[in-house]
Amino acid sequence: MSEIAIIKQGAEAKLYKGVWNGNECLVKERFVKNYRLPELDKTLTKSRIKAEQKTIKRCEDQGIKVPKLFHVDFNERKVYMEYFLKAITAKEYIFRLEKSSDNNALDLLCSKIGSIVGKFHVNNIIHGDLTTSNMLINFNDDGYDVIFIDFGLSSYSAGHEDKGVDLYVLERSLISTHSSLPELFEKMLISYKETNTLSTETIKRFEEVRARGRKRTMVG
Repeated sequence: MSEIAIIKQGAEAKLYKGVWNGNECLVKERFVKNYRLPELDKTLTKSRIKAEQKTIKRCEDQGIKVPKLFHVDFNERKVYMEYFLKAITAKEYIFRLEKSSDNNALDLLCSKIGSIVGKFHVNNIIHGDLTTSNMLINFNDDGYDVIFIDFGLSSYSAGHEDKGVDLYVLERSLISTHSSLPELFEKMLISYKETNTLSTETIKRFEEVRARGRKRTMVG
């Protein structure tokens, strides 16, 4: 495998284009955390990579579009996966739609995202980092697919509290990134409820988490 070009570098990992078995791919390499004990860092990194593996497999089993995994190297702390050459993030796509005032396209996107998150929770999949930067818009002849990425904080849980927190993370990320479009979350919630027909308790827990968050903000 040869490194081609770094695409993104964050606090936890760097993403770069590479080649695996002659095909272009995306490589996610997790950093060594020098402030941790070496064994603890190795254990945590392996745990997060395994969580990502398991969640991607669960998504595939349920027909949720995610990147295909080609190879995992625990020693090198690397995950080799499918690279979507023409895709852009949902964050960028929303900015484009807002600029063009294409409300119909924006409504469609919200419906797609809400439905997929609903499908996550129906199948007890917790993403853990629901932001529009972790959603890809992959254009095709029929329009586009929404592909969720970055499952390093994901987990498997039937708990409504965990699902409520997942929704809260999504809401907060939308408020932070797309503050000029305050209606996005409520539009996503419509299709979320339609897909996740058992969402009543989850919504209740989400509202409790939201209330606690607002209380902390007021106190702070």
